[in-house]
Amino acid sequence: MHFNFCPACGAKLQPAPEPHQPQTCAACGAAHYRNAKPCAGMVVERNGRVLLGRRAIEPHKGRWDLPGGFLGEDEHPEDGARREILEETGLRVRVLGLLGIYMDPYGYGESAPWVMNVYYHAEPLDDTEPQPADDVSELAWFAPDELPARMAFPHEDQVLADWRKLSRR
Repeated sequence: MHFNFCPACGAKLQPAPEPHQPQTCAACGAAHYRNAKPCAGMVVERNGRVLLGRRAIEPHKGRWDLPGGFLGEDEHPEDGARREILEETGLRVRVLGLLGIYMDPYGYGESAPWVMNVYYHAEPLDDTEPQPADDVSELAWFAPDELPARMAFPHEDQVLADWRKLSRR
């Protein structure tokens, strides 16, 4: 994926000469990088079960998903993950640690933007029952052997595998 026109001056741009290199505008010299968009989420665990939400929006509407979302431009991933959990589930959580960082496309086809997903392991602060809100239509707790066969995004299979390893310790 690349820019067709320079965001700085509007001149036509050529594709970057190599992957992970910027497109440099011949007209004004501005360098334009295509970066992964930052996202953060949490594997919220209670009594050995993980909380999943059914997506109410595209992409992948109707599939099970880990709670999370896009970060604001100056938002720390842990703060963004806490915000997303509160918005989508109504839960306040205690972060137990960083689970990992995972990459994949957000959406369909070659033009889908790449996202960098930062996941934390967390637990609810109290016994409040989660309530679906924002872009989630349903919430449910899943044991490790009850997880859906197909999650909304490819990286979530690895996130859940890492959680299962962590839970066996």
